[in-house]
Amino acid sequence: MDITIIFSAFALLILAFLVLLFRQFVYTYIRLKEKELQILSLKSGGQHKLQAYERMTLFLERIKPSNLVSNFDKELKPHEFLFLINKSIKEEFEYNISQKLYISKNSWQNIVNSKDNVLQLAHKTYEQLGNNANLEDYKTLFLMNYINGEDFITQTTEELKREALILSN
Repeated sequence: MDITIIFSAFALLILAFLVLLFRQFVYTYIRLKEKELQILSLKSGGQHKLQAYERMTLFLERIKPSNLVSNFDKELKPHEFLFLINKSIKEEFEYNISQKLYISKNSWQNIVNSKDNVLQLAHKTYEQLGNNANLEDYKTLFLMNYINGEDFITQTTEELKREALILSN
Protein backbone atom coordinates (compact mmCIF):
# COMPACT_ATOMS: atom_id res chain seq x y z
CA MET A 1 0.00 0.00 0.00
CA ASP A 2 2.83 2.30 0.62
CA ILE A 3 3.83 2.22 -3.00
CA THR A 4 0.29 3.05 -4.21
CA ILE A 5 0.13 5.98 -1.84
CA ILE A 6 3.50 7.20 -3.08
CA PHE A 7 2.41 6.81 -6.72
CA SER A 8 -0.92 8.53 -5.98
CA ALA A 9 0.85 11.39 -4.23
CA PHE A 10 3.35 11.63 -7.09
CA ALA A 11 0.51 11.57 -9.65
CA LEU A 12 -1.35 14.28 -7.72
CA LEU A 13 1.81 16.34 -7.55
CA ILE A 14 2.35 16.02 -11.31
CA LEU A 15 -1.32 16.80 -11.95
CA ALA A 16 -1.14 19.91 -9.72
CA PHE A 17 2.01 21.01 -11.54
CA LEU A 18 0.31 20.52 -14.94
CA VAL A 19 -2.78 22.42 -13.79
CA LEU A 20 -0.61 25.31 -12.59
CA LEU A 21 1.38 25.23 -15.82
CA PHE A 22 -1.81 25.21 -17.90
CA ARG A 23 -3.28 28.01 -15.78
CA GLN A 24 -0.15 30.11 -16.26
CA PHE A 25 -0.27 29.46 -20.01
CA VAL A 26 -3.92 30.57 -20.19
CA TYR A 27 -3.25 33.76 -18.21
CA THR A 28 -0.24 34.61 -20.37
CA TYR A 29 -2.26 33.97 -23.52
CA ILE A 30 -5.08 36.21 -22.26
CA ARG A 31 -2.63 39.02 -21.42
CA LEU A 32 -1.07 38.79 -24.88
CA LYS A 33 -4.50 38.95 -26.52
CA GLU A 34 -5.42 41.98 -24.40
CA LYS A 35 -2.24 43.76 -25.51
CA GLU A 36 -2.97 42.84 -29.10
CA LEU A 37 -6.46 44.34 -28.76
CA GLN A 38 -4.99 47.51 -27.27
CA ILE A 39 -2.58 47.85 -30.18
CA LEU A 40 -5.35 47.25 -32.70
CA SER A 41 -7.60 49.80 -31.04
CA LEU A 42 -4.77 52.36 -31.06
CA LYS A 43 -4.19 51.74 -34.75
CA SER A 44 -7.91 52.01 -35.40
CA GLY A 45 -8.09 55.23 -33.40
CA GLY A 46 -5.20 56.57 -35.44
CA GLN A 47 -7.12 55.79 -38.62
CA HIS A 48 -10.14 57.68 -37.30
CA LYS A 49 -7.90 60.62 -36.48
CA LEU A 50 -6.35 60.64 -39.93
CA GLN A 51 -9.79 60.46 -41.53
CA ALA A 52 -10.92 63.38 -39.37
CA TYR A 53 -7.96 65.46 -40.53
CA GLU A 54 -8.73 64.54 -44.15
CA ARG A 55 -12.39 65.47 -43.80
CA MET A 56 -11.66 68.80 -42.17
CA THR A 57 -9.02 69.62 -44.78
CA LEU A 58 -11.63 68.93 -47.44
CA PHE A 59 -14.10 71.14 -45.55
CA LEU A 60 -11.57 73.99 -45.55
CA GLU A 61 -10.98 73.57 -49.28
CA ARG A 62 -14.71 73.72 -49.93
CA ILE A 63 -15.17 76.96 -47.99
CA LYS A 64 -12.35 78.78 -49.75
CA PRO A 65 -13.88 81.78 -51.51
CA SER A 66 -12.30 80.69 -54.80
CA ASN A 67 -14.31 77.45 -54.58
CA LEU A 68 -17.48 79.04 -53.22
CA VAL A 69 -17.83 81.48 -56.12
CA SER A 70 -18.04 78.63 -58.62
CA ASN A 71 -20.60 76.53 -56.75
CA PHE A 72 -23.88 78.31 -57.38
CA ASP A 73 -26.05 79.49 -60.25
CA LYS A 74 -24.83 82.61 -62.04
CA GLU A 75 -28.34 84.04 -62.19
CA LEU A 76 -28.57 84.60 -58.44
CA LYS A 77 -28.71 87.98 -56.81
CA PRO A 78 -25.90 88.81 -54.34
CA HIS A 79 -28.19 88.43 -51.30
CA GLU A 80 -29.33 84.99 -52.53
CA PHE A 81 -25.74 83.97 -53.08
CA LEU A 82 -24.84 85.14 -49.57
CA PHE A 83 -27.74 83.14 -48.12
CA LEU A 84 -26.64 79.99 -49.98
CA ILE A 85 -23.01 80.41 -48.90
CA ASN A 86 -24.12 80.73 -45.26
CA LYS A 87 -26.39 77.73 -45.51
CA SER A 88 -23.83 75.57 -47.31
CA ILE A 89 -20.97 76.32 -44.92
CA LYS A 90 -23.07 75.86 -41.80
CA GLU A 91 -24.58 72.58 -43.02
CA GLU A 92 -21.22 71.12 -43.95
CA PHE A 93 -19.70 72.23 -40.67
CA GLU A 94 -22.54 70.66 -38.69
CA TYR A 95 -22.14 67.48 -40.72
CA ASN A 96 -18.45 67.32 -39.75
CA ILE A 97 -18.78 68.46 -36.13
CA SER A 98 -18.11 64.96 -34.80
CA GLN A 99 -14.55 65.23 -36.13
CA LYS A 100 -13.87 67.49 -33.15
CA LEU A 101 -13.33 64.30 -31.13
CA TYR A 102 -10.23 63.39 -33.14
CA ILE A 103 -8.62 66.76 -33.86
CA SER A 104 -6.42 68.74 -31.49
CA LYS A 105 -8.08 71.57 -29.59
CA ASN A 106 -5.92 74.21 -31.26
CA SER A 107 -6.58 72.92 -34.77
CA TRP A 108 -10.30 72.68 -34.12
CA GLN A 109 -10.35 76.29 -32.93
CA ASN A 110 -8.48 77.33 -36.08
CA ILE A 111 -11.06 75.49 -38.22
CA VAL A 112 -13.92 77.26 -36.42
CA ASN A 113 -12.13 80.60 -36.82
CA SER A 114 -11.57 79.96 -40.53
CA LYS A 115 -15.26 79.16 -41.02
CA ASP A 116 -16.29 82.26 -39.08
CA ASN A 117 -13.82 84.43 -41.01
CA VAL A 118 -15.20 83.27 -44.36
CA LEU A 119 -18.75 84.01 -43.22
CA GLN A 120 -17.73 87.44 -41.90
CA LEU A 121 -15.90 88.19 -45.13
CA ALA A 122 -18.97 87.22 -47.15
CA HIS A 123 -21.17 89.55 -45.08
CA LYS A 124 -18.67 92.44 -45.15
CA THR A 125 -18.37 92.09 -48.91
CA TYR A 126 -22.14 92.25 -49.26
CA GLU A 127 -22.24 95.38 -47.10
CA GLN A 128 -19.58 97.02 -49.31
CA LEU A 129 -21.68 96.56 -52.44
CA GLY A 130 -24.15 99.09 -53.69
CA ASN A 131 -27.79 98.21 -54.26
CA ASN A 132 -27.34 97.90 -58.02
CA ALA A 133 -24.44 95.43 -57.87
CA ASN A 134 -24.76 92.11 -59.62
CA LEU A 135 -23.42 88.71 -58.63
CA GLU A 136 -20.23 89.04 -60.67
CA ASP A 137 -19.40 92.27 -58.84
CA TYR A 138 -20.00 90.53 -55.52
CA LYS A 139 -17.86 87.52 -56.46
CA THR A 140 -15.02 89.72 -57.67
CA LEU A 141 -15.06 91.85 -54.53
CA PHE A 142 -15.37 88.73 -52.34
CA LEU A 143 -12.28 87.18 -53.96
CA MET A 144 -10.32 90.42 -53.83
CA ASN A 145 -11.12 90.89 -50.14
CA TYR A 146 -9.95 87.35 -49.43
CA ILE A 147 -6.77 87.70 -51.48
CA ASN A 148 -5.90 91.04 -49.86
CA GLY A 149 -6.51 89.71 -46.36
CA GLU A 150 -4.82 87.02 -44.33
CA ASP A 151 -4.97 83.55 -45.90
CA PHE A 152 -6.33 81.88 -42.76
CA ILE A 153 -7.65 78.82 -44.61
CA THR A 154 -4.26 77.90 -46.06
CA GLN A 155 -2.60 78.41 -42.68
CA THR A 156 -5.13 76.13 -40.99
CA THR A 157 -4.83 73.55 -43.77
CA GLU A 158 -1.05 73.50 -43.43
CA GLU A 159 -1.35 73.01 -39.67
CA LEU A 160 -3.76 70.11 -40.21
CA LYS A 161 -1.33 68.54 -42.68
CA ARG A 162 1.53 68.80 -40.18
CA GLU A 163 -0.52 67.16 -37.44
CA ALA A 164 -1.72 64.41 -39.78
CA LEU A 165 1.88 63.73 -40.79
CA ILE A 166 2.87 63.37 -37.14
CA LEU A 167 -0.05 60.98 -36.57
CA SER A 168 0.82 58.82 -39.55
CA ASN A 169 4.38 58.20 -38.34
